[in-house]
Amino acid sequence: MTNAATRTEALHLTGERTVPGIPEENYWFRRHEAAYLALLPHCTDATVLEAGCGEGYGAGLIAQHARRVLALDYDVPTTEHVARRYPSVDVARANLAYLPLQDGAVDVVANFQVIEHLWDQDGFLAECFRVLRPGGKLLVTTPNRLTFTPDSDTPLNPFHTRELAPSEMDDLLRAAGFTVAALSGLHHAESLRTMETRYGGSIIDAQLDVVMGSLPGQAAWPADLLADVAAIRADDFAVHSDDLDACLDLVAVAVRP
Repeated sequence: MTNAATRTEALHLTGERTVPGIPEENYWFRRHEAAYLALLPHCTDATVLEAGCGEGYGAGLIAQHARRVLALDYDVPTTEHVARRYPSVDVARANLAYLPLQDGAVDVVANFQVIEHLWDQDGFLAECFRVLRPGGKLLVTTPNRLTFTPDSDTPLNPFHTRELAPSEMDDLLRAAGFTVAALSGLHHAESLRTMETRYGGSIIDAQLDVVMGSLPGQAAWPADLLADVAAIRADDFAVHSDDLDACLDLVAVAVRP
């Protein structure tokens, strides 16, 4: 278990924002990290804008490969944390409805697990199109509506405004003027599927059974489940285009013509 100082440094647990270094959060952190790692080649030697950086671990990872990274978030404590913990990243507070950059200013816009939170997804994508140079890339990940909220078009997650199915993501990007170069999905790899057999076939449901009804960070975890969750790594996930409707998260690469 982590101590109070570690939890404070990692930012307040909200039940939505994913942070590194906390065993109970490790499944979600590694799931997101796997998407960053899959898309890192698009950021090599590039000027990258991360629109909605959260805790900053992704921006910090990108900064190891990019020429420059500017990370934006709306929350002041978050931007202060990112500036303190990831000195290789330039960070600023901004509303994603109006990106504070000139036209054609960046090579890549990264938007990981954020678009589902936005009220004006079309307007945000128009801003991404504007700040990208011709030939620049927009990298987007978001939960797959077909598996994340399978029984309703209305998100059950109160932090989400609109979730997307694969075809909806494709249509949204094309309507904004982008060419969709790749639309893939993130899945559990065989190693994680094997672990799931110990928990009735779903490591996600096993975790939800523990945390539902508890305040973030306050649930009492069974020792065996927590040990298994804490041991998960990014390579326990796989990103590919097979069986897209069944993926956990959508992973898109779109190009500004």
